[in-house]
Amino acid sequence: MPALGSDMDEGTLNEWLVKPGDTVTRGQIVAIIETTKAAVEIECWQEGTVNELLVPVGETVEVGTPLATLLEPGERPTKQPRKRARPPIAAAAAPVSVPSGAGVAPVTPPGPPPHRRWVSPAARRLAQSLQVDLDTVTGTGPQGAVTINDVEHAAAAKPAEKPAATIATKPSAADRAALMRKSIAAAMSRSKREIPHYYLADEIIMEKSLTWLTARNAERSITERVLPAVLLLKAVGLAAQRYGEFNGFWRDDGFQPATGVHVGVGISLRGGGLVAPAIHDVPDKKLDELMGDLTDLVARARSFSLRSSEMSDPTITVTNLGDQGVDTVFGVIYPPQVAIVGFGKPTQRVCVIDGGIRVVTAVQGTLAADHRASDGHRGALFLSAINELLQQPDLLEK
Repeated sequence: MPALGSDMDEGTLNEWLVKPGDTVTRGQIVAIIETTKAAVEIECWQEGTVNELLVPVGETVEVGTPLATLLEPGERPTKQPRKRARPPIAAAAAPVSVPSGAGVAPVTPPGPPPHRRWVSPAARRLAQSLQVDLDTVTGTGPQGAVTINDVEHAAAAKPAEKPAATIATKPSAADRAALMRKSIAAAMSRSKREIPHYYLADEIIMEKSLTWLTARNAERSITERVLPAVLLLKAVGLAAQRYGEFNGFWRDDGFQPATGVHVGVGISLRGGGLVAPAIHDVPDKKLDELMGDLTDLVARARSFSLRSSEMSDPTITVTNLGDQGVDTVFGVIYPPQVAIVGFGKPTQRVCVIDGGIRVVTAVQGTLAADHRASDGHRGALFLSAINELLQQPDLLEK
């Protein structure tokens, strides 16, 4: 069971997307894990052949529990598949004497366990929304897999049921929100308890960036336009690449710099709660690509459909309040990361520019950083670098 953030202690296996004997490749989605925040697609990071699935669907296990075993290319199993431990028997049965000459019925070994029915992730989600019992659905896909069409036909043929029939078996939105708040509180309590935070702030004048972005967007259709938030993400990514002590993890009593810059994006969820999945390799991407990544990430986060790599490997986080927020936000570092950058809402400010007084649009940029990994002087340079990049928007396009 992978750790999908410091606020995750356990997860529930919702679905296997592979079976023993299947060949898997690096990055392939192999399972769906349910956490308090989302249903997360679990990626495999080794190539090989699935040998054994160790955790059955529906079971909740702790982080770090092996889920499956793989064989390397060309490797053959050298021993019997490992079995999960069974509960101990309370008491041994008393020995039974068998009269001499009495026949003993042969013991028939148990047959292989029944093959689990395969259900596509889309079909499973549709069945949940339509309240269709998948055990009653006849699959017409390969090897009897249940498809979306199978679920739709079953829903159309299903007799009307009382509304209360499934209420008791599904957690309510309020219950899910309460669990999420508990997870967030645990992670933030750990952060404030273990991480010596320090805080810095800088006013960033956005006139050059916004003027440049307005002219750029005017040449594009509505669907191709870029939001100001993307400029902020790119500036943070480039600055983190330059000042590596803010881009990495505090583990084993030491700082471990990250090899890439994967910016976690704070996303508020409908009904409450927050997730911060990553956009990978931000400094290497064009603005249009980042805009597409951001749009896709927000949509999937709010539909509770994220990937394990997006949840487990952000190297630095950005929280952006947007137009509906307040002027300034000071974030709490998400362990094991060592920094979080915050942006308040754009506001009109009276500033002295080139010896004159002007009304400009400005944003308050903030940094919360781990004093074990950096100090205030380096933090000031890092935050100033973000400001300087936003005064040169052409550099963000590259």
